[in-house]
Amino acid sequence: MEFGTRNSKPETRNDKMNLFDVYPLFDITPVKAEGCYVWDDQGNRYLDLYGGHAVISVGHSHPVYVEKISSQLQQIGFYSNSVKIPQQQELADKLGELAGLNDYQLFLCNSGAEANENALKLASFATGRKKVISFKKGFHGRTSAVVSVTDNPKIIAPVNETPNAVILPFNDLNEVERHLKSEDVAAVIIEGIQGIGGIIVPDPAFLEGLESLCKKYGSLLVLDEIQSGYGRSGKFFAFQYSRVKPDVITTAKGMGNGFPIGGVLISPELKPWHGMLGTTFGGNYLACAAAIAVVDIMKEEKLIENAEKMGNFLIGKLSENKQIKEVRGKGLMIGIEFEEEVKPIRQKLLSEERIFTGVSGTNVIRLLPPLTLTMEQAFYFIEKFEKVLKSVLVHSN
Repeated sequence: MEFGTRNSKPETRNDKMNLFDVYPLFDITPVKAEGCYVWDDQGNRYLDLYGGHAVISVGHSHPVYVEKISSQLQQIGFYSNSVKIPQQQELADKLGELAGLNDYQLFLCNSGAEANENALKLASFATGRKKVISFKKGFHGRTSAVVSVTDNPKIIAPVNETPNAVILPFNDLNEVERHLKSEDVAAVIIEGIQGIGGIIVPDPAFLEGLESLCKKYGSLLVLDEIQSGYGRSGKFFAFQYSRVKPDVITTAKGMGNGFPIGGVLISPELKPWHGMLGTTFGGNYLACAAAIAVVDIMKEEKLIENAEKMGNFLIGKLSENKQIKEVRGKGLMIGIEFEEEVKPIRQKLLSEERIFTGVSGTNVIRLLPPLTLTMEQAFYFIEKFEKVLKSVLVHSN
């Protein structure tokens, strides 16, 4: 098999339990990681500009992060949400301060899909309604309610199909209002920046219009910041490029730097009652330790400011390249669109230049590096990217 290609048929072993084959895998086995670099079992070093789907926020194996989790594990690793876990409030205090949302409430869970599920359930409880509006090219998760409002029929099973999911065109306030007028919509959910959809940044006026319409018709505005949040956009949350104050905000990926954790930030106007939401593992000691380390590092190392600075540099340099159709994004959430399919570009970046990148569809390369990316690493990527483009696009023409 060619280095760096995807293995579509893993080895089947009749005498052992096999993994359920749902992931197309690159023929790479990482064994070590540090900062923005990953090493495989052959000793090759890669520049990681994908961060495992935007998960690595403060860099791989950050010493403060490793120490925080390790020391917590030596004390107590887990107990359920039937006892006081002070680390949950410490996380809420630090998250609220860094995000500028001290007046919100925090519900802790385990993943982005779970955060969005709880957000929609909360909205339905609060309004007594069933319908949810989402948008074309949006992605909100693969589980029950949220996959029904995700614009990808392929991953929606019959059990997920529901007339309560309404997927509308992006940036069309008139269409949104037409549906909200029925006053049966619990929530409007939208990504701070569409990730899988191709790094599509909503116009601030669109977000502000959604907020106004939701207030007018009694629906809740849910900002899905699973991928775009936690400093990646150059703001703590991408919606903060606008003036909106969402009813509910969801977060996950960069929140734990690889440790599974998700969160729902809830407006003070929404009141909880015992049993309203719940989770066995959410907010456990280790998850909180990981998330506290992340916010501490982000604050100490000014990583939100670094994401803005590095993003401005990369977007500026990439926009100068005439071979690229369009560059979109904010901070270190960047989409690079081509007229051509990007598979050979990504392949060469990985196999020849040892650089991890992501994709959206067939024509967009996604950059989602750790927020610790340095100027030297950004320059290195631009140099290698231009080299690969000259090689691939010249040969394709």
